[in-house]
Amino acid sequence: MGVEAVDGRIAGERGRLINIGYRLLGSLVEAEDAVQEAYARWYALPGARREEIASPGAWLTTVTGRICLDVLGSARVRRERYVGAWLPEPLPGCVGDVADAVVLDESVGMAFLVVLETMTPAERVAFVLHDVFRYPFAEIAEVLGRTAAACKQLASSARRRVAAAERAPVAVDGRAELARAELVRRVKTAWEGGDVAALVAVLDPAAVMTADGGGMVGAVLRPVEGGARIAQYMVAIAGMAPGLELVERSVNGLPGLVALRDGVVVTVAAFDVADGRVSRIWVVRNPEKLGSWAGEG
Repeated sequence: MGVEAVDGRIAGERGRLINIGYRLLGSLVEAEDAVQEAYARWYALPGARREEIASPGAWLTTVTGRICLDVLGSARVRRERYVGAWLPEPLPGCVGDVADAVVLDESVGMAFLVVLETMTPAERVAFVLHDVFRYPFAEIAEVLGRTAAACKQLASSARRRVAAAERAPVAVDGRAELARAELVRRVKTAWEGGDVAALVAVLDPAAVMTADGGGMVGAVLRPVEGGARIAQYMVAIAGMAPGLELVERSVNGLPGLVALRDGVVVTVAAFDVADGRVSRIWVVRNPEKLGSWAGEG
């Protein structure tokens, strides 16, 4: 079997692997690197060995999963040294190339990705592969190097974390999305007008705002808690950042806001809602996490 035929066997796998990698790592850049490494290992195999592999897609999934597992392990050490809070890389609704390969369903909502960050690497791999992508535990065992029964226990432990955080991935219907969009629009209007009272009215009293600047740009290092404090902080920041333009954009498949300076995206904000008010705000300012937003201005 020639190289052309081998290419044909794996040509359609990249998008699926990028989707797995992003959910496992919370980073489009790292997901792309993991998939590229998996492909490099495939092509490094002797031709005869590639021919023996009955399911190249399954082989690539196993290898990508193992690479992501290693990345998650090292990421924990890196994030201990990270300046401020670490948030997943936000995704626009449509930008082309790699980001377009990611299916923007409920499993990439920022709220859900943040909960995934609380899991151990093994729990996250078992949970994402089984509960999100429906891989059997026998195949997940190949990725984790554990028994299928152990992988089942890991996924169960991960589910308990999701349940405790009350962040199960829930599909948002059209009506709910319109309601979310209206709340985000009210935040935008109040923020632009410097209206603290209007912001307080749209924010849950127990709301929490978390920002990620990565030590590269200014961002509050600790979460801001309480609707009133968040409103005051947002208005104060607006006064110190003249020239910013706020626009409504899809962020990880849900209504969000993007701040532009001279047409360049400098901040992306994702929102979660509860009982008709904004309950969580995640603000990503680290420029290394905004690469997929180039051209969104």
